[in-house]
Amino acid sequence: MSKKKPAKPPGIAKAKATDKGAEKSGDKFSNTVSHESDSKSIDAQIMALSDWRGEVLARIRDFIQQAVPDVIEEVKWRKPSNSMLGVPVWSHHGIICTGETYKDKVKLTFPRGASLDDPVGLFNSSLDGNTRRAIDIYAQSNIDARAFKSLIKAAANLNQRKNT
Repeated sequence: MSKKKPAKPPGIAKAKATDKGAEKSGDKFSNTVSHESDSKSIDAQIMALSDWRGEVLARIRDFIQQAVPDVIEEVKWRKPSNSMLGVPVWSHHGIICTGETYKDKVKLTFPRGASLDDPVGLFNSSLDGNTRRAIDIYAQSNIDARAFKSLIKAAANLNQRKNT
């Protein structure tokens, strides 16, 4: 009697294909695999977070899409420590930012954040690094939508300048 292997959680095979499928085609980090299922995975993560973190992640996602309408949504780094849900990633000619949820915060990490102007002081984490910066959003935090969208646009523009 042969034992069947347990099915992989949805998206695992796709995540590997996406990570390895990057190719140059206008956007250095475009993928040959559709991002539609990644967007649906992010939808599912938001719905699964039935508290303030889901609301914050949804609002942040909306701000990002408003700031950069052709942003690419992906889910990367699926592992047991994040319940195989992975990390939402928003890209435009490279990663703009990632969105991780923790028990007490939503963390937005900008891989090139140290190169961005932040006149209102949105960055409040990873301030000592030479490259990245992060924004930790807590339950009682207020997000300056205009400043955040400006930061997103600046990150996308920086990526485009560096990768074209």
